[in-house]
Amino acid sequence: MKDRAAQDHARVIASEDRRSPLAKWLFLPLRWVYKLWFALVFFGSLVVLYIPFRILLYTPRRYERAFRLKRAWAWFLQWSCGVPVRMEQRVPLPEAPYVICCNHSSYLDIIQMYNVIPSYFLFMGKYELLKWPLFNIFFKGMNIAVNRGSHIEAAKAFRKAAQAIDRGTSIALFPEGTIPAYAPRMKPFKDGAFRLAIEKQVPIVPITFVDHWRLFGEPVELLSRARPGIARAVVHAPIPTKGLTMDDLVALRRKVYEVIEGPLLKA
Repeated sequence: MKDRAAQDHARVIASEDRRSPLAKWLFLPLRWVYKLWFALVFFGSLVVLYIPFRILLYTPRRYERAFRLKRAWAWFLQWSCGVPVRMEQRVPLPEAPYVICCNHSSYLDIIQMYNVIPSYFLFMGKYELLKWPLFNIFFKGMNIAVNRGSHIEAAKAFRKAAQAIDRGTSIALFPEGTIPAYAPRMKPFKDGAFRLAIEKQVPIVPITFVDHWRLFGEPVELLSRARPGIARAVVHAPIPTKGLTMDDLVALRRKVYEVIEGPLLKA
C-alpha cells in the first residue's frame, strides 16, 4: 500500500508542477520569503497572545474561552498568511460530542481545523508538541498529547479523551498519526480514533483538507512547497457508530479512510 501511495504521489506531483528545473530554482527564493513571513506572523502573533492564553489556560473553567481565542487567532492566520479556507460542508454537524478525523498533510491542518469546526473540541496531537516553544502551552493541560512510543502513555491519553467525551466535548485527531512523506496520499489509519468512537458510541466526522500539502510543506526542507492560495476543506456527513462493536472496527476504519480519501483522488 505504501509503494502504491508513493507512486500516486509522484504522479500527483508531476501533474501539479510542470515547471522546468530552472524555473523551480528561480521560484525557490519566493518560497523562502513566504516561509519566513509565515514564521514571523505565526510566532509574532503567538508572542502577543501568549499572556492571554496563559491566563485562560490556567484553569479548565476557562478552556472554552481559550478555544474562542484560538479560533480568532486561526482566522487571523489564514488571512494574514494568504491561505483562506473554502469549506464545503455536506450536512450540518451533529450534536456534540463526536470524533473528528481528518487527513494530515501539512502543519496548516491544525490551524484550519479551528476555522472549520466552530464548536468546542479538544485536539489530540503527537507528544513532540510538548517540546515546541510557546506552542506547547496548548498541550500541557487543555489539549491531549499522545506518546505513541509508550503503550501505557498512549492508553492514558485515550482515557483522557474518553473522559472528555463523557463531559460532552468533541475530540479531533489525525488517524494517520504523522504527516506522510508521500502526501497528499494518506498513511494507513491507526485504530485509536475508531476504538474511541465505538467505545463511546459517538459519530465520526470525517474532514478532507484538499490543498494544504501543495500550499505548505515541511518548513525546514529546502525545496518544500510554500505559497499562498485557497485552502479547500470538505466536511463530510457524520458516520454513526451506534450499535457498532469492536468487531466492526476494521470496517469502520476502512469506510472513514475511503470517505476522506475521495476528494484527494480528484485533487
